[in-house]
Amino acid sequence: MIPVKKVKLIVDTYETLEKELASGSTSKKDFVKKSKEYSSIGEIINQAKGYLSFEKEKIELEKIIEDKKSDKEMIQLAKNELNELIEKNKKNEKILRIYLLPKDEADTKNAILEIRAGTGGDEAGLFVADLYKMYEKVCLNNKWSFEIISVSKSTAGGFKEVILLIKGNNIYSFLKYESGVHRVQRVPKTETQGRVHTSAATVAVLPEAEEVDIKIQEKDLRIDVYRSTGSGGQSVNTTDSAVRITHIPTGIVVTNQDEKSQHKNRAKGMKILRSRVYEAEREKKDKERSKDRKNQIGTGDRSERIRTYNFPQGRVTDHRINITLHKLEEFLGGDAFEELNQNLRLQDQEIKLANLGTK
Repeated sequence: MIPVKKVKLIVDTYETLEKELASGSTSKKDFVKKSKEYSSIGEIINQAKGYLSFEKEKIELEKIIEDKKSDKEMIQLAKNELNELIEKNKKNEKILRIYLLPKDEADTKNAILEIRAGTGGDEAGLFVADLYKMYEKVCLNNKWSFEIISVSKSTAGGFKEVILLIKGNNIYSFLKYESGVHRVQRVPKTETQGRVHTSAATVAVLPEAEEVDIKIQEKDLRIDVYRSTGSGGQSVNTTDSAVRITHIPTGIVVTNQDEKSQHKNRAKGMKILRSRVYEAEREKKDKERSKDRKNQIGTGDRSERIRTYNFPQGRVTDHRINITLHKLEEFLGGDAFEELNQNLRLQDQEIKLANLGTK
């Protein structure tokens, strides 16, 4: 049961916003904010009003059913209406419970996705390439745009690191469950005895931070420039275009050398730095409310082993929700990604709903 006072607050807020927006006295800045809130509540206002009137309507129908003066046809109609009312109230309650879940302010943002090779040498670098291709296909399937911010190649055709900026509607809310350690089990091409090797890659998903989200002072930055180099140490550029940016208060360091222009490398570096500093602030707040953090699917701990891709058995297993899909090729091809992602989102929602009921 949702406390009636919580639902009454929704209705009261909606009616107050309606009056304020109609009065024309709201400032332009507040008008946009209040309009969004009014529109958001408007999607569930009928359910809120229905939930508040449920008890009264239920009592009235029960009176008709229990009244000995009521004829059989009237009683049957009241019983049917009562059953429909109870079912409608269950649906209203579920919708309202989801609406009342704590909101993650970052869910609507674009995402910066970082993939790095972990243990496993060349095989780990090849796995990074596989994950990069998977996320690229997921973007194409969902019509999301993506941009390579930084890439560092390794030997054997793999990558040490790939950083992408992915844009679209509510991107972070979809991709945040990818943060953590991804493990692959397969026989490397160089393995002559057919033994299965285990390698790993780390994925970090950060909400793209705008300047309004996090203020970074120029005095808090140390910027070093140097000559770009490629894999194996060969020179990529003959000018000092590579940029290393250090955020002194947090110690966060970002390097970028993909562009020939120092200005472009700095702009890309600042985009990554801003998001990392923003995420560090969010993690700090999460630790302060660690009790709540334990009551949801992990979406931030990059040391947590979240998924195993087993090639000999053709399966992918997500360890957080104990789901195994025997669709490894389809998953790496981006086609089965939505199935697992939907399960992660639903289970996270269920955990939060259960937690909401204890408050």
